[in-house]
Amino acid sequence: MAMAAAPALKHWRTTLERVEKFVSPLYFTDCNLRGRWWTCWFRVELTIPEAWVGQEVHLCWESDGEGLVWRDGEPVQGLTKEGEKTSYVLTDRLGEGDPRSLTLYVEVACNGLLGAGKGSMIAAPDPEKMFRLSRAELAVFHRDVHNLLVDLELLLGIAKGLGKDSQRSFQALYTANQMVNVCDPAQPETFPAAQALASRFFCQRGGESQHTIHAIGHCHIDTAWLWPFKETVRKCARSWVTTLQLMEQNPEFIFACSQAQQLEWVKSHYPGLYSRLQEFASRGQFVPVGGTWVEMDGNLPSGEAMVRQFLQGQNFFLQEFGKMCSEFWLPDTFGYSAQLPQIMRGCGIRCFLTQKLSWNLVNSFPHHTFFWEGLDGSHVLVHFPPGDSYGMQGSVEEVLKTVANNRDKGRANHSAFLFGFGDGGGGPTQTMLDRLKRLSNTDGLPRVQLSSPRQLFSALESGSGQLCTWVGELFLELHNATYTTHAQIKKGNRECERILHDVELLSSLALARSAQFLYPAAQLQRLWRLLLLNQFHDVVTGSCIQMVAEDAMHHYEDIRSCGNTLLSNAATALCAGDPGPEGLLIVNTLPWKRTEVMALPKPGGAHSLALVTVPSMGYAPVPAPTSPQPLLPQQPVSVVQETDGSVTLDNGIIRVRLDPTGRLTSLVLVASGREAIAEGAVGNQFVLFDDVPLYWDAWDVMDYHLETRKPVLGQPGTLAVGIEGGLRGSAWFLLQISPNSRLSQEVVLDIGCPYVRFHTEVHWHEAHKFLKVEFPAHVRSSQATYEIQFGHLQRPTHYNTSWDWARFEVWAHRWMDLSEHGFGLALLNDCKYGASVRGSILSLSLLRAPKAPDATADMGRHEFTYALMPHKGSFQDAGVIQAAYSLSFPLLALPVPGRAPTTSWSAFSLSSPAVVLETVKQARGGMCRGWGPGLGTPLASPTSPVPLQAESSPQSRSLVLRLYEAHGSHADCWLHLSLPVQEAIL
Repeated sequence: MAMAAAPALKHWRTTLERVEKFVSPLYFTDCNLRGRWWTCWFRVELTIPEAWVGQEVHLCWESDGEGLVWRDGEPVQGLTKEGEKTSYVLTDRLGEGDPRSLTLYVEVACNGLLGAGKGSMIAAPDPEKMFRLSRAELAVFHRDVHNLLVDLELLLGIAKGLGKDSQRSFQALYTANQMVNVCDPAQPETFPAAQALASRFFCQRGGESQHTIHAIGHCHIDTAWLWPFKETVRKCARSWVTTLQLMEQNPEFIFACSQAQQLEWVKSHYPGLYSRLQEFASRGQFVPVGGTWVEMDGNLPSGEAMVRQFLQGQNFFLQEFGKMCSEFWLPDTFGYSAQLPQIMRGCGIRCFLTQKLSWNLVNSFPHHTFFWEGLDGSHVLVHFPPGDSYGMQGSVEEVLKTVANNRDKGRANHSAFLFGFGDGGGGPTQTMLDRLKRLSNTDGLPRVQLSSPRQLFSALESGSGQLCTWVGELFLELHNATYTTHAQIKKGNRECERILHDVELLSSLALARSAQFLYPAAQLQRLWRLLLLNQFHDVVTGSCIQMVAEDAMHHYEDIRSCGNTLLSNAATALCAGDPGPEGLLIVNTLPWKRTEVMALPKPGGAHSLALVTVPSMGYAPVPAPTSPQPLLPQQPVSVVQETDGSVTLDNGIIRVRLDPTGRLTSLVLVASGREAIAEGAVGNQFVLFDDVPLYWDAWDVMDYHLETRKPVLGQPGTLAVGIEGGLRGSAWFLLQISPNSRLSQEVVLDIGCPYVRFHTEVHWHEAHKFLKVEFPAHVRSSQATYEIQFGHLQRPTHYNTSWDWARFEVWAHRWMDLSEHGFGLALLNDCKYGASVRGSILSLSLLRAPKAPDATADMGRHEFTYALMPHKGSFQDAGVIQAAYSLSFPLLALPVPGRAPTTSWSAFSLSSPAVVLETVKQARGGMCRGWGPGLGTPLASPTSPVPLQAESSPQSRSLVLRLYEAHGSHADCWLHLSLPVQEAIL
């Protein structure tokens, strides 16, 4: 039994003020009750009047916060004023024997659908914001009046929407007019005659060629955004229980629901509701879609992380609902990688629905239904709902827009119509359904059918012969500051992707080498799901409130801590059979041999530099200390400081010259003498821009920011020699960015290394500023190359067209390259994503300072590294891809108590540098197609499904190896293994 804390002497003032601060809306809101997302509970005791027998009785409830009605211990109905759900049906017909008194509970959140911002929607939450219950009463609902209102609303919509040139418009208007003539609001007996007039109008049918609109119930819920993760759990319950009520009353109503994470939350927190969801799923009304763990960002997650989004999502849907998804569902994200089609096809996905490109700022995307071709030639069928919304309400105006706005008229005769209030608004309403049913097949309008995503895409596929194809990325011409905002989240994402990669590799090797080792499958699944959660499109992008950012940072720390423990466990097990003294194991988790300088720990916390050689995906012992200086296989690094304060670093491969302020004045490829820096220009030039977007502060950087470029100039004499040469040479300097922000940087060159590194520390305290670093290259090319997931693509370096101009800020992963025939310059990084190449200037985006929705975004201390690599020939032949991997995946020095090996060992190696062995992991469970766990990955997209595999046990000694062709070519490759292999499946 845990002991209570010892009682403390109480002081009146300190005790009183302690309690005051705990409830204060002003002080310590980061850790008091005001800083939490509140939920209030109301007990509602009802007595229904005897005179209401035979009537439909509602509880009317209006509050500023989102509400949830509980009855008999279970949630039954969401209440949201913004979602037009302000009543709960107590009974559709009060019977003689029905109870007249009952008790309900209403849970009300102290936030609206879009958080609790002060003033602007995207403002940070206001701890003083008040929420009010404005209505709580019993009422009789007159269904016949409701039906008349729907009829008249639709008739007016048709009259206005079709206009004076349409005969049908006049018919609608005159029908409505006649209804007014026959209807007396004071005499309900006149209502049926008015309804008959409306029914006669709506029953007049259209022609066979009419466009068909597939109306799909929907409630897009951001997994976190202007509210924390825990509030999303309640948003899901409030919304989905409401849709179940509608399903019971409308058997033809179909609701599409994405994001396995949200379903898993409901399963954990609302098991009764979850059982009902599964029941309605078996009826075909509640339809899980999307196939991913969350609706992730389409740009920033690594290729492996994108695969895991689908694997975790598809396996969840298969386990919980008995089937996998055939369509990827990502209505809202900030761009779409050119690699997504191949990843989709590899995970059993053939179709894709999204909407966000309608937000393009410059160019209107030319299609709503088309085939999308990825890097390897994989095709998926894509549909954008032409109404440009995933929150329709069933109005005539929206229906007409869906047809008029369709850019593929004549090629596709079917469209999606996603209706329902999102983000906790409860999704569809009965009124929306009533509207859509009346419009199912009426002359003058498209056909409307309540449908499912599968029915929609089946119809689109059946008539796809005339569809166009779009090749490459779907670039969103907006929100391109999300590649940079909240740099610490970006760094956490990249680091945790690396940690999980390394843990899985070492655990796989330990599994193959040690019969006693238990692969940490459950722990890895938990850590992967945490990482995938934070790749939601408003988290990893940084477009979230401070509470969400803090949650994300805690998740990353959890992954780091647990991941390091798992690394240590795997390393110990991997070397369990090796004799030798206690010591360090040097591990290379990349699929090529590496010779690099490492800082090895020494007793007492010191470090010593050593040149180590570690084989591909294997380990090596720590090199024995020698004296004096050992013979080095390459030219040692020399460091020379001139009398003017400039410093030259030279390792025989590249020669780097820094001016007295730390800027790069020369970068020479020694073998050819070729200069990489443009004549008369300087590289490593930090630049500040004014950064005030039109509205979406954390999301957007506008093209006009380029007009405010201000170079940050240092003071001569601040450059000093750090490490004097040999294995490593360095120089460092300080730079005052502004009165409030400063930067320090160490420029490092290692023996045998083809790139120079820039280790950077920034103390950043700015408002609406954008920090970048520029490298003007002595290279001319109309295209620059950027790494994306499992490959790369080219983007223009010029602004010839509006499509080119709109890409003034783009994204990349670990590298970008500008090359002409025979020579190029690559810029590598360890945790950045925003980039651009304009003309011959390579620019890496470093830090922003938006103030909404998180006023603290990016404020504080940052550490990151980028590197510059001049090269002969193409970036492929020069090894830029391998260099960027090496920068992001440092060699590991892992302690192995009592069993450090004395010889090197390699598990895997490849015969072709064009192929990268990206992932090695234990096979865990069934999936279809080549990307699934338990299955190897083909180098080209598979063309037919692969049978599902049975779930393997935690002790399964089957491994998955995921490889990809990285050069953009066809390649033959041998995979060499040092493990005992019984069977290999491609």
